[in-house]
Amino acid sequence: MQAWLESNLHLLLVALALPQVGLTSVFVIALVSATLLPLGSEPAVLLLVKANPALFWPAVLVATAGNTLGGIITWWMGYAAERTYERVSHHPPPSLVKSARALALLRRFGARGCLLSWLPLIGDPLCAVAGWLRLPFWPCVLYMAIGKFGRYVSMTAALIWVWPN
Repeated sequence: MQAWLESNLHLLLVALALPQVGLTSVFVIALVSATLLPLGSEPAVLLLVKANPALFWPAVLVATAGNTLGGIITWWMGYAAERTYERVSHHPPPSLVKSARALALLRRFGARGCLLSWLPLIGDPLCAVAGWLRLPFWPCVLYMAIGKFGRYVSMTAALIWVWPN
């Protein structure tokens, strides 16, 4: 049973690593993982690059694009949530939210705080809080993209170095 599972998993990973399917898979996984859903995209990027080392830069760029688009979606979710809250309650949000770390960070650094959107656990909520605070959209997108690009380059290179074969 274990041998069957391993061989089928290997076949699936090889199929997903095909250039015409692999980059699309990386994009979708990176996009979904940047929303509030708990999913990591680094294994998909690593598997694609391990299967085809020539795809290092395309995989990093596609993952960055997908993850940034996911961050944009999360920013808009935060923006829409705040607007809906104001419309329903007819007044601004309560100050009790002020104790949240992400909120304090973004109030202090503004759109530059979105550089940290690559961090596990707090990165996705950071994008939502940026939208909630109505931080400037395009600067937030730029800082998200820079942070996410840096993460994919460093993590993929480090993982390749740790597992060379």
